[in-house]
Amino acid sequence: MSTGKLSALQGRVLEALAGRLDPPWTLTGGGALVGVHLQHRETRDLDLFWHGLSELGQIPGQVIRELATAGLQAEVIRTDLAFCELRVTDGDAVVTVDLVADPVPTIEPPQIVQFKAAKIQIDTRHEILVNKLCALFGRSELRDLQDVHALLEAGQDLQRAVRDAPKKDGGFSPLTLAWLLRQFPVVKLARKLGFSELEADDMDRTRTELTARIVSLAAPDDDTTH
Repeated sequence: MSTGKLSALQGRVLEALAGRLDPPWTLTGGGALVGVHLQHRETRDLDLFWHGLSELGQIPGQVIRELATAGLQAEVIRTDLAFCELRVTDGDAVVTVDLVADPVPTIEPPQIVQFKAAKIQIDTRHEILVNKLCALFGRSELRDLQDVHALLEAGQDLQRAVRDAPKKDGGFSPLTLAWLLRQFPVVKLARKLGFSELEADDMDRTRTELTARIVSLAAPDDDTTH
């Protein structure tokens, strides 16, 4: 199977850890979208989630040992009970690997896919769309807007995702998300990231259209018949 737009090192990390850890991890976020689902952009990191766990425990140490066995060096950058950021290197190639214990129940179970010579678990497109809406609710990252747009273009159901988002984030509100999107400084962020003026305008148009769709979904039913 193609590795999409993942780098050679990102592919090596996934192969090195596939089937090696118990409980198993799930690839999610940009890595799952770029490597398997959509291949619409590049990503500099990998997000490995342990669904159903509240703490990572000994998992970071196990990951580091498995990567070393594969000839890769891993350095801990940040860590706490439920999160560990690793800097993984192979010569001049570098990738950030985030290990996350995620006790929040998934909307859908992960799917198993063939990745090169290994089988790995990845979150479904719907699961990632819900997570990305929740991410937009809590931060202003252009990649989240890009991913939501790409998922919707690929046929994902925004109404269903908006309905499921409060299951992930109890404070989620579609109208609040719409208000936050109106404040999202898309053009400024796009220019800072080196986007062309045309690309920045396209992303801002995406923001406006997404905001309108979410407001429409949050509007009360006009049918007043009883």
